[in-house]
Amino acid sequence: MKKYDSYKDSGIDWIGEIPKRWTLEKIKHTTYVKGRIGWQGLTTNEFIEEGESLVVTGTDFINGSINWDTCYQITKSRYDEDPYIQLREKDLLITKDGTIGKVAVVNKIPKIATLNSGIFVTRPVSNHYISEFLYWMLVSDVFISFYRYNQSGSTIQHLYQNVFNEFKFCCPSIQEQTAIANYLDHKTAQIDALISKKEKLIELLNEERTALINQAVTKGLNPDVPMKDSGIEWIGEVPAHWEMSKLKHLSSIISKGTTPSTIGKDLIEEGVIKFIKAENIFENIIRDHPSFFIDEETNELLKRSNLCENDVLFVIAGATIGKVAILPKSFLPANTNQAVCFIRLKDTSRSMFLWLWLQSNYIREIIKLQSNQAAQPNISMEDIANFNIPTMDDNELQQIVSFIERHCSNLDSMSSRVSMQIDLLKEYRTALISEVVTGKVDVRDEIIN
Repeated sequence: MKKYDSYKDSGIDWIGEIPKRWTLEKIKHTTYVKGRIGWQGLTTNEFIEEGESLVVTGTDFINGSINWDTCYQITKSRYDEDPYIQLREKDLLITKDGTIGKVAVVNKIPKIATLNSGIFVTRPVSNHYISEFLYWMLVSDVFISFYRYNQSGSTIQHLYQNVFNEFKFCCPSIQEQTAIANYLDHKTAQIDALISKKEKLIELLNEERTALINQAVTKGLNPDVPMKDSGIEWIGEVPAHWEMSKLKHLSSIISKGTTPSTIGKDLIEEGVIKFIKAENIFENIIRDHPSFFIDEETNELLKRSNLCENDVLFVIAGATIGKVAILPKSFLPANTNQAVCFIRLKDTSRSMFLWLWLQSNYIREIIKLQSNQAAQPNISMEDIANFNIPTMDDNELQQIVSFIERHCSNLDSMSSRVSMQIDLLKEYRTALISEVVTGKVDVRDEIIN
């Protein structure tokens, strides 16, 4: 793509040079900004099924728009209480709490609507910009860098209005803004469609991986072997020479960790003893980012959950419930918290089979059942102790493990390559938005098709 004819220094590190004819404007000079006042805050018991007004929260933002179907509803009297935050078409909303900087354009309001706490409504008060252009500026690295610069040193994640008012953004002509917004709408839609296709491919690869594991750990490798009913609905038939056991009969320990704060201790930024949380268990392995540590005194106080090599870690609560990993020697010494169960088998040579078994459909169905029965799904130590698991001789077990490892290795490699492609596409998308909204490239004559 071509560049503009001439540039000038913006004077702002995260913007750099901008086209010579462009200006820089501040939010406070160009924009109406309002949020819900604290004393007018809505409580959950004010949300009703059939209200006269919709109320928008940050969780209703989806891909730059508002999902009106998920919005809560309130009475008209509550809507009328604050006319400053009553929404109009083309208003631009931005979250100021929680996930900072989520942005959505108001379009096709089905009925009157207002804001919940945690969101600013913005609209232009001059002819300096159109909302569609400011949307792309606010989702760019320009705004992210501005926020991080002003957040430096603060532990409170919040976008204050006095800070937001000082945000400087590039301002080309309205004609250029329209061209830029249209171009980015088109190009990012293309990129997003490609990302979506690749994400679906990963889903298919994961489904194939799960089916492969499930077949091998419940039916074995010999299709001609005599079968018998396991007596368990989600397992079905198993080879006749296998036995079904409770996990508690094969384990020396089934337990979970503790959060250090419950004993008056804190995590530390650096140290020798790793503290493993649920977020460290990803794609069935343990990763060390983000890193958490505890000191030796805390580890001694929490010695009941000191981990050992080949412990099988299983997430028992939260969004990643059911994720599983084997603890390698390289992660020792280590401890864990109450969201992670650790299972130590009497025969640790069977840890790999247990790791695979915990990825089977049988375990997934148990997790699904628990999730449907509770607002915050979790699995108890008793549940895990009573997990059914097949047992067979060491030779057959190792053959099954080797078979799965060999075939899953290819699937995992394919999935990893596709994940890298997705990451590159996301990086390209981010870079493209920033380059276009700061005028590093000229898209006025780009053909959109």
